[in-house]
Parts: sequence; structure tokens; C-alpha cells
Amino acid sequence: MTLYVNLADLLGTRIEQGFYRPGDRLPSVRALSAEHGVSLSTVQQAYRLLEDNGLASPRPKSGYFVPVERELHALPVMSRPAQRPVEISQWEQVLELVRSVPQKNVIQLGRGMPDVTTPTIKPLLRSLAQISRRQDLPGLYYDNIYGVLSLREQIGRLLLDSGCHLGPDDLVITTGCHEALSCSIRAVCEPGDIVAVDSPSFHGAMQTLKGLGMKALEIPTDPLTGISLEALELALEQWPIKAIQLTPSCNNPLGYIMPEARKRALVTLAQRFDVAIIEDDVYGELAYTYPRPRTIKSFDDDGRVLLCSSFSKTLAPGLRVGWVAPGRYLERVLHMKYISTGSTAPQPQLAIADFLRKGHFEPHLRRMRSQYQRNRDLMLGWVSRYFPVGTRVSRPQGSFMLWLELPDGFDSLRLNRILLEQGVQIAVGSIFSASGKYRNCLRMNYAAKPTPQIEDAVRKVAMAASKLLAETV
Repeated sequence: MTLYVNLADLLGTRIEQGFYRPGDRLPSVRALSAEHGVSLSTVQQAYRLLEDNGLASPRPKSGYFVPVERELHALPVMSRPAQRPVEISQWEQVLELVRSVPQKNVIQLGRGMPDVTTPTIKPLLRSLAQISRRQDLPGLYYDNIYGVLSLREQIGRLLLDSGCHLGPDDLVITTGCHEALSCSIRAVCEPGDIVAVDSPSFHGAMQTLKGLGMKALEIPTDPLTGISLEALELALEQWPIKAIQLTPSCNNPLGYIMPEARKRALVTLAQRFDVAIIEDDVYGELAYTYPRPRTIKSFDDDGRVLLCSSFSKTLAPGLRVGWVAPGRYLERVLHMKYISTGSTAPQPQLAIADFLRKGHFEPHLRRMRSQYQRNRDLMLGWVSRYFPVGTRVSRPQGSFMLWLELPDGFDSLRLNRILLEQGVQIAVGSIFSASGKYRNCLRMNYAAKPTPQIEDAVRKVAMAASKLLAETV
């Protein structure tokens, strides 16, 4: 990544997090040049990039300012879930989301789908085609339970950026991140056990807990810094929690990146109470800043963190290739993997390994991070323009998900039913809670390249929400 892009990312993050407020004067070109040891032209390029993204506005002979019209919505309030283990519900609402078939006449704002139309994945498609034509048919044989060695080697190199030093024997390839999470949960927990989760939390992990007869204890979560360590400590003192499951980097659905100091403190807390941490890092590579955030696993010195991820969000979900670094639980995870799916299909593994080995992945990530950050800013602008006063909105620091909170009493289930008749689908907030909280919230995807049709879909969501709010007054 070039110097001016790095500098623009740094300033953009400070603006997003409120360090510079609307109307504030930004540092002068000379001041930034001296502070960061870069040329004046580098700073000017960074400011031009910020200007293109709507984050900075030049004033003749005065410098650059944060646009006054960039009044940000308030952040969602810190969650306040029930401080007790609960039986997990909401399967019907999750099923309604995941069983929907993509249709040209329906704008899918609800699914966790990346943009798969980008030209940067064409080399991957070529690799898939070449492997299918090979005379030795490598993609048609069983591979071993660990997964293709060349892919595990490439993933080990990839994880260096996250602060992890792992070899191929430390990794197990899975059928997507969902299987990585499922094998990890089953490796450390038994039916009836309690698992602490961030709240709101990924519905797939919670439905896994439900299917395995476990209970979730939702922990209050800050929309900027993540799970409350103070509340988690109290819960650990009060309940026999077996594991902590969370998404600390580019969280789904809130989009925050948990600060490094808090990640390190979480590991210390888990060591003190001797519990496992199941870390979902499926969006970590899509952080808007560089270098990417460190994983909790990178602070793990006794093997209690099970790191789960996949290529579903960075490349394409249809590949169904994920992985887990299980630490001390390796043998248990291998057994859970064996009794669920056995070995993972080798053909997509071989193609991804080739894609990584030839250096295509990093340019692809740079393009997607930039696209998703631009789309986020555009989506935030549409929300500001169309949604009713009082709407609270997350400020994602990576990935492609936006979380919206409307006033208490609002019903996103009813909203989604109305929108489906208009050719739009959202993700209702209640599926991100074990007990059905967040019914007044919703999640929207902004991965796709913006079109008038997508803006119109967002406008439909806002208009329907405004109408429902007026009816509840």
C-alpha cells in the first residue's frame, strides 16, 4: 500500500472515530509532512483521496476541514442483554434469511455476501479450470483430514500479518468458517454447557450452540471497542462458562475492531478462569487500515485460542474453504471434523493455494478494502439522507456490514415482510441475539458496486421504516 493511501487511512480513521469533528480544521500539509516524514506531495495526494471520499473539504488559503454536512448519526447504544444463560431461539428468522434464493428482482441487503464480480478473482477461476483439466485428476481424490498441504503452507504465511506464527501442522482445513466454528465449539464444550458470546453476535455460531444443546450468555458489547471485559469478568465469576466465542476484528454485525490492549487483556482473563476462546476472524483481512489487526490468537501462549476463518468473505462463499488453528485442542477438532464432513473437497483448496502462491491475493484484498470503504461512506450518506431522525448507525472499521438501530418499539420483522413485497431483503436484528433482542435493529450489506437500484433499495428501507415509526407513535 502506498504512503499516501496509508496516511489517508490514518486520517480517515481519526475522522470516523470522532477525533476530528464536522467543521474541524485538519492538520496542515506541512505539519503532516513533518510528523510522518513524507513529502508535501504525498500529503496532498492523501488529502485528495480524503476529498474524493467525502472526508475532507479544502478552503482557499485556509487548509482542509472535515465537511460540516458530515454530521454523523449517533452510534448504537452499548448492548444490555440479560446477564444469565439463555436457551437460543430465532431459528425461524435465520432460516427465512438463509433459504432465500438470489433473484434478479430482489435486492439482497441482508446476506453476508462479498462482491464476487471483481476482476481480481479471474486468476482464481483460471486455476479452477486448469485443475479440472489435469490428467492426474488431483481434485477428484480424497485428501487427508488436515487438508491440502500447499494451502496450509500458504495460510501459515498469510497469518504472519495477523501476528501469528503457525505452521501447516497447526492448521486444519474446513468446509467454510462455519464448520471451523462448529468443530471448535464441539471440541471444547458438551451439551448443557454455557458459552459467553458478544452481543449482538453472529447468528450462525449461536444456532450451532442451539443445535448442540448449549446455552449462550450474551455479554454487553461496545460498538467501537467490543465485548465488555468488565461484564465478562463478572459473568465468569458467577457462571461455569466453558468458552468465549466472539468476532473481535471487523465484527459482524457492528464492524468494530477490538483494540489490541483489550485483546491481550481478554487472553489474560481467559487464562485466569481457564476457559477457551473461539475467535472468528473471517472478516479480519478486510480491515480498512494497514497493517490488518492482530488476532487474539497472536497473544495466545498456552494454546487456549481456537482461531477460525475462511475465504468466504475475502474471495467467494461458494468455494466453501475455511480453516481452524485449534492450539491445544487439535486432536479433538480433528475428531469433530472427521465425524462431520471428513476431508474437505480438494479442488477449491488447490486453486486457492495456486492463487495465493502466485501473489494474486494481496492485490485483490487491496482492491476490495478500498471498494468496501468507499461503499461504506456512500451507504452512510444514504442513511443520513433518507432514514428518520433518531436512527443510530455503526461505523464499520472493515468488512461490508452496516448495523442500524431505530427507536425502541420498532419492529424490523414487520419491516422485512413489507420490504420483501417491494423486492428488497434485510437482515432483521433479532437473529443476532440468543434471546431475540435487537428487534428494533437491522443489518444491511454494502459490498456490491453501487448502482441506482441499490440506492433505491436503501431509500425503500428508509421510507418503510419511517412509515412504521409513524404508526407506532
